[in-house]
Amino acid sequence: MVTRDWLMAITVAQLRTFMAVARAGSIKLAAAELVVTQPSVSSSIAALEREIGAKVVERQGRGIRLSQAGEAFLPFASQVLGLLEDGRAAAVEAANPERQELRIAAVNTAGEHILPPVLHAFRRRYPKIEVYLEISNRARVFRQVELRDADIGIGGSPPESGELDGVPFLDNRLVVISSPEDPLASRRRLHFGDLEEATWLLREPGSGTRIFTRRLLDEKGIKPPTMTIGSNGAIKQSVRAGLGISLQSERAVALELAMGMLSRLDLAEEIRRREWYALYPGQGPRRSVVDTFLGFLTGTAAREAIDDSLSAPLEGT
Repeated sequence: MVTRDWLMAITVAQLRTFMAVARAGSIKLAAAELVVTQPSVSSSIAALEREIGAKVVERQGRGIRLSQAGEAFLPFASQVLGLLEDGRAAAVEAANPERQELRIAAVNTAGEHILPPVLHAFRRRYPKIEVYLEISNRARVFRQVELRDADIGIGGSPPESGELDGVPFLDNRLVVISSPEDPLASRRRLHFGDLEEATWLLREPGSGTRIFTRRLLDEKGIKPPTMTIGSNGAIKQSVRAGLGISLQSERAVALELAMGMLSRLDLAEEIRRREWYALYPGQGPRRSVVDTFLGFLTGTAAREAIDDSLSAPLEGT
């Protein structure tokens, strides 16, 4: 019979040291991050390797890198530390309900245009919950939630890996935008073949909108010139300047469209609609504050806050 008693010998300190070495690629830098001595880091890694029964790091020039065994162990170590941190937070919040914290990771479009009014309404209802919001691209958001560096992710549908679950809470209609002066803006019932000569402005690699746009162009059988621009705001300004056209969330460009700063191209072909999802780890317990936010996000109050935020600036136009 196989026993797993050896697992109890792996300590939290060893896991944290391993994660620091993985991030830093150096014993010296890991020691500085942890505020310990270099021999202490080396000793902790050696002890971890004895417990695992495999080398987790190897020399690379003057530094070190994770071995194949270390790479395999990395996501499990991250998950363990993430669960322990969630457990610590759950215990603190149970003992002190006024000290609840919620960490949210959102993709750029949602973080810039969807979440601000939602969080404003949420904070009015739950003023004692401390909220931390980080905005990045799809790939990083997925990673943060998988490793439990964030309690909830806001983005597109969950990845096919099955590591994350999610619940849809809002539709995400996509439109192709251009400068009002672009000749395409005055044409009606355009087909995608009509857009093959235009330059398509794309977000950076890792962006969900970029992935969707690439797939859409492949589905339509066109290969237009493209240009990568690293933020939604920069893309909108570039489109206004006539640099090209772009596929964007309608909610992200609603104000510019209403004010005539951008034009929505009139397409004869429908673009498949997407949905905004709240994402969370597929396994393991959730803290009560996470369920509180999920309930709010999927309720009517959040949708009303979003709709009000979009309509308010347009009343004076």
